[in-house]
Amino acid sequence: MKNIKPFGPSIGIGILSSNFVKKINGEFNSKMNKKLRDYSSKLASQIKNEVKFNKQFVEKYLSKEIKQNIKKFLKNEKVKNIKDIKILNLWVVRQYKGEYNPIHYHSGDISGVGYIKLPPNMTNNKLLKNKKIKTNGTLDFINGQKNFLSKSIFNVTPKEGKLIIFPNYLMHTAYPFNIDGERRSFSFNAKIIYKK
Repeated sequence: MKNIKPFGPSIGIGILSSNFVKKINGEFNSKMNKKLRDYSSKLASQIKNEVKFNKQFVEKYLSKEIKQNIKKFLKNEKVKNIKDIKILNLWVVRQYKGEYNPIHYHSGDISGVGYIKLPPNMTNNKLLKNKKIKTNGTLDFINGQKNFLSKSIFNVTPKEGKLIIFPNYLMHTAYPFNIDGERRSFSFNAKIIYKK
């Protein structure tokens, strides 16, 4: 886990284990085959396929790795007196051509996104002849306003296995892309329980 500070709040960037990626993709594929109810109506997205995972599955297979990464992120920020990290919810986002996630923020204390499947060359495609679109399928974090020596936007290019952790209040958006294929990610919200 590496912490960066492109503007006010810190952002953590880490790598997911291949076992984690296989487990979450496998569970998502099996849930989609069962035609479970879509979770997107509860979220800010303009995306059709989003599935919330039940707490038992998250606790058994996913929470250990997520909590380890959150603890590393917080340790890098010198946050102390942590008793526990509670994963509040976790869902998978299945994004296709033209779909996007508008600017929004999350609940809890800490949030994250992990990339578990991407179409080849998603961010390198051209929309118009000789005009490269730099935001295809990427993620922007937004904080404050643009000012002299102060950035307000930090752009992240997705990579399979990349995990990004950030404070829940940090505004962000996921841009649409213009090629066929699936951009699959998961998001979570977590609460920090402090020692008394």
